Amino acid sequence: MCTSVSFTSKDHYFGRNLDYEFSYNESVTVTPRNYAFNFRNVAPVASHYAMIGMAFVVDDYPLYYDATNECGLSVAGLNFPDLARYFDVTDGKRNIASFEFVPYILAQCATVDEARVLLADVNLCNTSFNDKLPASPLHWHIADKNASIVVESTAEGLKIFDDPVGVMTNSPTFDFHMLNLTHYLGATREIADNRFAPDLSLKGYSRGMGGFGLPGDLSSASRFVRASFVLNNTVCGQSEEESVGHFFHILGSVAQQKGCCAVNGGYEYTIYSSCCNTTRGIYYYTTYNNGCLTAVDMHREDLDGDKLVSYPVRTEQQVRWEK
Repeated sequence: MCTSVSFTSKDHYFGRNLDYEFSYNESVTVTPRNYAFNFRNVAPVASHYAMIGMAFVVDDYPLYYDATNECGLSVAGLNFPDLARYFDVTDGKRNIASFEFVPYILAQCATVDEARVLLADVNLCNTSFNDKLPASPLHWHIADKNASIVVESTAEGLKIFDDPVGVMTNSPTFDFHMLNLTHYLGATREIADNRFAPDLSLKGYSRGMGGFGLPGDLSSASRFVRASFVLNNTVCGQSEEESVGHFFHILGSVAQQKGCCAVNGGYEYTIYSSCCNTTRGIYYYTTYNNGCLTAVDMHREDLDGDKLVSYPVRTEQQVRWEK
């Protein structure tokens, strides 16, 4: 499962936790403007916006988990099991496979508003990348500095939701998550008042009791609530260092520790956490075993090139020893 976040201080930041039981040996990958995207069912795009993000590169194709383009638009694909529905290729529609969704949007759109227009006639089709990589059940978080939306393809068709909280997790559908937030209307960062029985002499015994009842389990519904509360209540300075650190604290509030969620004979855990300064095109990340920040600046690459540039993910713990 996963959690994605859109946040703005002086600059805009977008990123996610990728929670799964194993890694595909993903890498931070820059796609320059002249790398040709040969889409399966629509016309190829030979020249486009450059982008950076985390991808599993197969046969020289970037299967992006999350990415940001040079205009500051970001997209993340999150697991959407049981509810994602893709359709057969349909005449008169833009037939996009799920693995093509991230680059298709980022190659051509500079803003969320432009993405909305492009999505108007999109059909998410059930085309697999290859025999070993079938279509993954996903929904997508799209954000820029001004707006955030969620895109879901279900049995009812393609839906686009405004995302006022700037957070997304996994199943159920986004409208459920927004309704579920109303269960926590009483949660506050302020000192808790006695609303239980004003005539009783009840006094809080600890700081932080205003947030009593906020969930702490690892379910998608609980992570959505907790990340939304933390994102929309915490405070942050305007510097790059403060903003990036703040972003990783938000993701840390819903990170998964190995061993706490058993799945398929293994354990789901936060394989990596990412934070992209979408204004400046700098992609930061940490991994489960390496808490040290690693950064890649897309603008240090030749963005007019036609070849992918990939940086292996640093997974071994880095320790700074005092001398």
